[in-house]
Amino acid sequence: MTKRIFALSLFIFLSFSLVSAQSNTSDETVEKEETQATKKANQRPQAPPRKPEPFDDVDVKTMVTKCVIFETEKGNIKMELFPETAPNTVRNFLNLVAIDAFDTTVFSRVVPDFVIQGGDLWTNENVTNEMKWRAVRTIPDEPSLIKHERGILSMARSNEPNSASTSFFILVRAASSLDGKFAAFGKVTEGMDVVDEINKMPVENEKPKKPVRINEAKIITCTVPEKKAETEAKPETN
Repeated sequence: MTKRIFALSLFIFLSFSLVSAQSNTSDETVEKEETQATKKANQRPQAPPRKPEPFDDVDVKTMVTKCVIFETEKGNIKMELFPETAPNTVRNFLNLVAIDAFDTTVFSRVVPDFVIQGGDLWTNENVTNEMKWRAVRTIPDEPSLIKHERGILSMARSNEPNSASTSFFILVRAASSLDGKFAAFGKVTEGMDVVDEINKMPVENEKPKKPVRINEAKIITCTVPEKKAETEAKPETN
């Protein structure tokens, strides 16, 4: 009788241990799955593979022959570029023009008597997911000896180094405080009257009440060699 009671007790104990182990394993599996799901939900979306763009492999000698025209609602703005001093910046800018990224975007920031700023791809009327990813791709800073004078085209960025992406600005007056810090990579050669008109439009907290749109941005071959000596710093002589 005692043996039977002992055997029954052992059977009950083993059965309970097996059920408990299975329950713990099941709980651990559920907890692990929930943890993985939480981690997956909190992960930042992965950027799609970078697609090749038209000016990725173009050399400085070729880029220096290219000018850009913005056909805006207020008139055309023509710009020469400085790939000799800012090759990566110019290449990025030409790529953006070539893939039509600037078409239908607006000058979204205007500081009276200072700058007009464009290049915010989120203002594109036909913005795509691919374009949104393009908008956050950054490029290295390329400050140079070029002075930030009236008409200079330069890259906008945050206070963080190497944070420039697609936004640019055009100066309506000299700003020496930007020299050696921001990448000046071009200059307006025609259409400063258009730049001035955009700069004088009503704004509220640097936001235009009626932003001027770039209908189309085009790359053209510069027909006349532009004089860049005026914007390049002269070497000091003893």
